[in-house]
Amino acid sequence: MILKANRMSEGVSSVIDYRHVLNSNVQALKPSGIRRFFDIANEFDDVISLSIGEPDFMTPWHVREEAIRNLQDGNTWYSPNRGFLELRREISHFIKLHYHIDYDPKAEILVTVGGSEAIDLALRCLVSPGDEVLIPEPSFVCYKPLTQMAGGVPVVIETKEEEKFRLKPEALQAKITPKSKVLILPYPNNPTGAVMHRADLEKIADVVKANHLMVLSDEIYSELTYGDSRHVSFASLDGMKECTVLVNGFSKTFAMTGWRLGYAAAPEPIITQMTKLHQFGIMSAPTTAQHAAVEALKNGESDIIEMREQYDMRRRLIVEGFNSMGLSCFEPEGAFYVFPCIKSTGLSSEEFSKRLVYNERVAVVPGNAFGDCGEGYVRVSYSYSTKHIIEALSRIGRFVKKGKGLP
Repeated sequence: MILKANRMSEGVSSVIDYRHVLNSNVQALKPSGIRRFFDIANEFDDVISLSIGEPDFMTPWHVREEAIRNLQDGNTWYSPNRGFLELRREISHFIKLHYHIDYDPKAEILVTVGGSEAIDLALRCLVSPGDEVLIPEPSFVCYKPLTQMAGGVPVVIETKEEEKFRLKPEALQAKITPKSKVLILPYPNNPTGAVMHRADLEKIADVVKANHLMVLSDEIYSELTYGDSRHVSFASLDGMKECTVLVNGFSKTFAMTGWRLGYAAAPEPIITQMTKLHQFGIMSAPTTAQHAAVEALKNGESDIIEMREQYDMRRRLIVEGFNSMGLSCFEPEGAFYVFPCIKSTGLSSEEFSKRLVYNERVAVVPGNAFGDCGEGYVRVSYSYSTKHIIEALSRIGRFVKKGKGLP
């Protein structure tokens, strides 16, 4: 589409061809496939949307109450660029307690506007033009575009359902070239729910060491893992802290999506450069959100446990539901998504998702929104109430039966 507009100045009309005005790299980026189906769902009043990865839990009351108190006290000034030291100390304590890594709160932690800003800053600081960034897929939609905007070259590593969507060291090594610079580790994974256990990560660490890679470890779902084993942070492995930028935040763990607060933990030289970009682009994260986050970290452990137990129950319910209707569903071990295979329907991921939302008023996200290897799958979030999940499964089951010609 040609982007043009008329401009009137002193009675003279001129035409601007916006193709030549706008940044060509930005124009080449594809919009998020997640938001596209969310927008379609909003066209109707009766849609059950399982498309957005947002907790249906309210931010815990004690966290909201702390924010309210600070607003009433007038604590609305700018914070230091890196975030309040009290918050950085609590983040450092949380990482030490949960993942057994020591970070200096004064020099090795940066508070950001969501985990997404931390990812953007890390890539822009680590990647020079032409550097290759290794990205396991299916994975979240931001990694490729942010790599490209940093001047890097995305290199996709396909993960497979039969391998539990985990990154395999052989697959990683096969994609490495002299231009390889950064490996992104998006685990627990969005959209598949896959996790990497310690033994898996240790094999990846061997490849990282041998090839002198930097690692961006996106651990935003770290507290949402199920079963007997808890999350293992890549930076906790021997020698990996020095080459890793750990990204996390408050959106998923504490149901604080709208507060827009995340953080990066990394060696001081990296955080110093990330802070410079943060200063010029953002200045500082929202003050009220930071005060609330301190309360969440100090007194929110029981909230994490309660939400994780609820997600676990929903996880088992939705996996059983898809398998029972004949759509094989990989059992996720983390995050709050399932990634059922819809190949048996004969429909592409896009066709399945469009027909489902228009015919049965259920919104899911086509798997190819998370990379070409996601074709044949759809992403379904179970961060919604049990009531909505049960009704959605009923509608999806009806849709699948109709497609197979069953009564």
